[in-house]
Amino acid sequence: MERTVEFRVVVGVDGSPASLAALRRAVAVAAARDAVLVPLLAGRPAGRAARRLLDAALRAAVDGWPGGVLVRPAVVPGPAGPALVAAVSGPADLLVLGAPGRPRRPHRHGDRAARYCRAHAPCSVLTVAAPPAEAALTANSAYLQPS
Repeated sequence: MERTVEFRVVVGVDGSPASLAALRRAVAVAAARDAVLVPLLAGRPAGRAARRLLDAALRAAVDGWPGGVLVRPAVVPGPAGPALVAAVSGPADLLVLGAPGRPRRPHRHGDRAARYCRAHAPCSVLTVAAPPAEAALTANSAYLQPS
């Protein structure tokens, strides 16, 4: 019997400019690798508000749910780092993170999650920075809020 291996591209989503840039990159990688895209929102209880935030992030990053890519969104309570690492299954998967903002708006939680993921993930970790113009436009605004 032939076993089918499912490759995943797991991406941390919090609505920040860097996480939206990471989501855009993750969609492209998932499409190129014929992988399952797992946008993951950590630290919030599952429910409609969390699902709306993930929907808003996908709309902002790639204009909606990407066609041709299997998407399995996840909302996980608890710290982002352990939740992201738990979502990958092995070395063939990819973990995509938004680069924490520096120097104007450091994201201490993002730094902690990224450090945790780099130290504990069984797969490659890709860190993506927000484009400078996008980061500047939203530097003083709140992250995405569910609509």
